[in-house]
Amino acid sequence: MNRSDALKTPSGVLANRRELAYRALADGTMLLPAAVIQYQSRDGERRYHPDRELFYLTGVTEPGSVAVLSGSESTFILFVRDKDPAAELWSGPRLGPELAVDRFQPDECYPLSELGDRLPLLLQRSDRLYWRLGRGGEVEPHIMAALAQTHLKGSRTGSGPRGVVDPGEVLDKLRMTKDAHELTLIKHAVEMTIEGHKVGAGKIAPGVGEWEIEAAINAAFRCAGGGGPGYGTIVGSGVNACVLHYVDNDDMIAKDSLVLVDAGAEYGLYNADVTRTYPSGGRFTQPQREIYELVDTARRAAIDFIAPGVSIAEVHDTATQILVDGLVGLRVLEGDPAELISEGKHKFFYPHQTSHWLGLDVHDPGDYARDGKSQILEPGMVVTVEPGLYFRPGQPKTPDAFEGIGIRIEDDVLVTAEGREVLTASLPSESSEVERLIKA
Repeated sequence: MNRSDALKTPSGVLANRRELAYRALADGTMLLPAAVIQYQSRDGERRYHPDRELFYLTGVTEPGSVAVLSGSESTFILFVRDKDPAAELWSGPRLGPELAVDRFQPDECYPLSELGDRLPLLLQRSDRLYWRLGRGGEVEPHIMAALAQTHLKGSRTGSGPRGVVDPGEVLDKLRMTKDAHELTLIKHAVEMTIEGHKVGAGKIAPGVGEWEIEAAINAAFRCAGGGGPGYGTIVGSGVNACVLHYVDNDDMIAKDSLVLVDAGAEYGLYNADVTRTYPSGGRFTQPQREIYELVDTARRAAIDFIAPGVSIAEVHDTATQILVDGLVGLRVLEGDPAELISEGKHKFFYPHQTSHWLGLDVHDPGDYARDGKSQILEPGMVVTVEPGLYFRPGQPKTPDAFEGIGIRIEDDVLVTAEGREVLTASLPSESSEVERLIKA
């Protein structure tokens, strides 16, 4: 499957997703505008990144599109830009309404220029509007005007939306459980990511620029047919590894330093998210190895705990317990581990959560807790497992031997009916195997 084919979701898959959305909408209407075109400088456009919610329900990837989905009538109405030869000369071909009908199979399709006239009537059919405020771009004035008009008439007729609701109230739960088509794309993204990491690891050495590793990894993603990195590739050497979202990648790799690489390919708009930490010279120093193996032990234990019926909080607690026990054993922390966790003392060194949802977004939507209860894992969910320890220079209670060490190890895991599948298992994480990747 090439990259363009990966963006074509089977019509039956989209129809099934919309049917679930219609049921959840009941008498509501959902309005999903395309993502806004972004500019790097003046009129220099950035590569377009389609809106994930619009894509999930309709397969639409073209700028300027608006989907209107009615729960009460189970209809998908699409507005797209008209054909415009002058504009297409600069920015590429547009589908136009006729081709959009063939490509996306809406129940009705109209030019975007008719949105302002048609939208008030469409909204009169609903009791609430599912729309994310501030995300409408150029069509937002039309949406606000339609809301004002339906509100004015609704007070007389008793019709029209009485509230605006975030679409995530419907879509977040649906997107948490991946269908077979989604899993195929995620697994392709994972395969590309693993190869990219191996290419990057093979170039790590003292005196090499972080940017060189970044360039090699991103090139590998594109050469494999992916859309490039799903997020800013992190190549943090030395103390840079202690910055959780370090993306400058502009330092030289030093001798006997660690290199934290957090990189994931995007394929068909779906993402992988993988982190490994490498010794620059091919061998961990003893302090580095002690911290590395502690983090890897926590990673393995958290993964082994994943299964249907387990809460996402329990996965985090499993990793945290092992990290804190280890920090006490290394005399980084002193006291009873349970009390240290309760007081948050570990957060000096482990400030983030162990997992996040993964899919169309690298940090995919979905609640981790609701009404005071942690989300329970179900088959079809995809999560990361990424414990880490960071000893920032000047941080209180950091032993001199560990100062400047930053280590994170991250895998992507599918929850299955039997337990779990580690999608990234073919990328080594055991310390001796990681060393061999550098020596290669």
